[in-house]
Amino acid sequence: MFTIYIYLPDTLADWELGHITAELQSRRFFKKDAPHLELKTVGYCREPVRTMGGLTALPDCAVGDIATGEKSMLLLPGANTWSDPRHGAIVEKAGEFLAAGAAVGAICGATAALAGAGLLDDRPHTSNGPGFLEAAVPGYRGQRFYVDAPSVANGGLFTASCTGALLWARQIIAHLGVFEADTLAAWYAYFCTGAPEHFFALMQSVAAAQTTLL
Repeated sequence: MFTIYIYLPDTLADWELGHITAELQSRRFFKKDAPHLELKTVGYCREPVRTMGGLTALPDCAVGDIATGEKSMLLLPGANTWSDPRHGAIVEKAGEFLAAGAAVGAICGATAALAGAGLLDDRPHTSNGPGFLEAAVPGYRGQRFYVDAPSVANGGLFTASCTGALLWARQIIAHLGVFEADTLAAWYAYFCTGAPEHFFALMQSVAAAQTTLL
C-alpha cells in the first residue's frame, strides 16, 4: 500500500490540491492494476484548520505519526502561513522523505519553505516565478537549479507555481503509475482545454480498460 500524506496548514490554497486529491481518492480513472493508495491528512497538531476558501479541515494525524519510506509521498500545498515556525516539523520531515528516496510535492508557498531549509539548493525546481524565492527566502542558494516552468518533476521532487496545479497533478499521477498513459494524456488535455474530443478520448480509454477486465 502506498500512503499519500497531505499537509494541512492554516489558509491552505484550496485549488492547488483539488485535481490531485480528487483523482487519487476517487480512483475513477485508475488502471486495473493500479497500486492501492491511502490518503492521510496531516497537521502540525490534530486541531482543525481553515483553508483559504473558508473550509474547515480536520487532520487525520499529526506530523509525528508520519511513516517515512519509499512507499510514501508527502504533499505540501501553498498557504499564507508558511513562515509560521510551527511548520518547521513538516519541513524537516520533507527532508527526511527526500533523503530516504520518498517523494515530495510542494506548490506555491511550500516551495519557499523547502528553499529556506536548503532542500532546493541542488535540485531542479520551480516556484512562483523568477525572483520569488530570493524575495521570500533571503538565504536561498538554488538559483542555478531554478527552472522557469509551471511545474518541475525531478526524481521524487515535484515543485510548482500557484498556477501550475494541473501539471503538478499530472506529474504526480504519472510518478505513481495509477493511470494508463492514454488516460493520463486525455485527462490532462481535457482539463487544459475543455475540448470535447479530449473528454471522449478520456471516457474511451477508461471504457477500453474496463472491457479488458471482462
